[in-house]
Amino acid sequence: MAPSAVTPSPPSSPTSIPKILVPEKVSAEGLALLRAQYEVDTRPGLSADELLALIPAYQGLIVRSETKVTGAVLAAGVKLRVVARAGVGVDNIDVDAATGLGVIVVNSPSGNILAAAEHTIALLLATARNVGRADASLKVGKWERSKLVGVEVGNKTLGIIGLGKVGMKVARMAIGLGMKVTALDPYASPDVAKQAGVQLVGSLDALLPVVDFLTIHTPLLASTLNLLGEAEFQKMKTSARVLNVARGGVYNEEALLKALDEGWIAGAGIDVFTAEPPLADSAPARLAAHPKVVSTPHLGASTVEAQENVSMDVCTQVLEILRGGLPTAAVNAPLILPEEYRRLQPFVRLVERMGSLYTQHFAGGRGGMVGGRRFELVYRGELAGVGNTRPLFAALVKGLVSSISDAGGRDVNIVNATLIAKERGIAIDERHVRDAEPTSTYASLVTLRSLQTDGPAEQVIEGYVSGKAIFISKLDRFTANFHPEGTLLVLHNYDEPGKIGNVGMVLGRHGINITFMQVAGLNQQAKEAAAAAAASTAGSVADGPVEDELEGKGVSYVTKEALMILGVDGEVTAGVIDDLKTSEGILNVSVVKL
Repeated sequence: MAPSAVTPSPPSSPTSIPKILVPEKVSAEGLALLRAQYEVDTRPGLSADELLALIPAYQGLIVRSETKVTGAVLAAGVKLRVVARAGVGVDNIDVDAATGLGVIVVNSPSGNILAAAEHTIALLLATARNVGRADASLKVGKWERSKLVGVEVGNKTLGIIGLGKVGMKVARMAIGLGMKVTALDPYASPDVAKQAGVQLVGSLDALLPVVDFLTIHTPLLASTLNLLGEAEFQKMKTSARVLNVARGGVYNEEALLKALDEGWIAGAGIDVFTAEPPLADSAPARLAAHPKVVSTPHLGASTVEAQENVSMDVCTQVLEILRGGLPTAAVNAPLILPEEYRRLQPFVRLVERMGSLYTQHFAGGRGGMVGGRRFELVYRGELAGVGNTRPLFAALVKGLVSSISDAGGRDVNIVNATLIAKERGIAIDERHVRDAEPTSTYASLVTLRSLQTDGPAEQVIEGYVSGKAIFISKLDRFTANFHPEGTLLVLHNYDEPGKIGNVGMVLGRHGINITFMQVAGLNQQAKEAAAAAAASTAGSVADGPVEDELEGKGVSYVTKEALMILGVDGEVTAGVIDDLKTSEGILNVSVVKL
């Protein structure tokens, strides 16, 4: 069942007032908005079974992080229209199940930005001045001034990985303390960073050796899990301190413990852990108890003001949705009429996947950037006649930023897509080509093209919809036909005998299963251009197919290039990538998670 947009409700009778269930503590200011018009039932401490039994009677559900909104709960909520998360993360909500059932999921992506940034600065100062150890020793009657000499933060360098909303707020606060700020975020806008006084660098190797403090503000994805391990900690100054108010797991906790024990770094301020609360004798527990660590129990968003902000935000959205209005931070719902969305829904999925594929294959896989880039989104055929393409614009922005934003792109909707694109320095031109090209095979075709490239290769992706299924028909200069789903390995290689077998052997050694494979050859235009270039190098050729003539002369030319696109099941580690890159004839490898 495709997700449906919010539809206006008929006027409620006195006996059909919508009911809203609140099983966790939510700030009273927001709930007061709802109580003026709806029945609000606060039931803190509900068990999973109790929630399952009660939910069929409610149109709305407001939770924080403890309540698990599972697929079973959503299926039981036969009247449920909206689930609101009073906070940012929606890990405790089965968003896919909600989408399939037409239940809108909203959150508050901006309500606790200031709180998280301030807590980062609090941990920075606490680690610099040994506040935790000093407080603990004084409470047991000790006076250890000589053992607790700290460092000043003024004129020191703060490194930030992830220059999103929280990261930028931290940067501005640190600059206010007299710090120099260097950041790593290949998707940040260079102009925005420059205006904020932040120096951008292009790699961890350029960042780690120069920083005195390091903080990470990224989502927890496959690409950011264990982002810093032993090798990275050894590149840092022995006087450096690391901070984490983002997600448990961006630092490898065992490696961080070793770095502290071995003296590779001086200290850490940690607010989030891979297991919360930490289990006894686990790495998180040992990290929290380490004498060189200032640890707090996930307090990044725990301020009175932040709780009020997120409460007001999500309660206002619930109010609007139950009225038949539009949310401002929909995680999963389109904001157009149902009949319009049913027509566009598969294209929304297609364009989002195209954007994510672009970021991971072209930008991430080749060291490029999304921030500061201009794109062209072209609709051909029947799709060109659709007047409201705002959902497609929003889907592209969501796809472009999903693998690198704090919220995984879930904070993007058609209300804020233009603003988010502007903040990221992304410009998008939409173009409607209403007369389908005579040679077009598809009723509707979508083309995504970058108008600035990092090299000579054309950066373009084309796709189409068949029924409800979505396909990529062109990637870069290569003609393809594959589903953009799951984990993909995209290998740029020379199309020669034995290549497929060699790649299969490498993946087999690492225990990775291949779920599908396709070899995409150069499209005709690229092939002719390559052949013409080779012909120019080789001299004139006789009439007839250029490739045949060149082959006869033994000339090597790039029409032998191809893309090998593999769907894989298994963890694609850095070691796997290195093995593939060292295989003969492999020009480039990128990993794409869709």
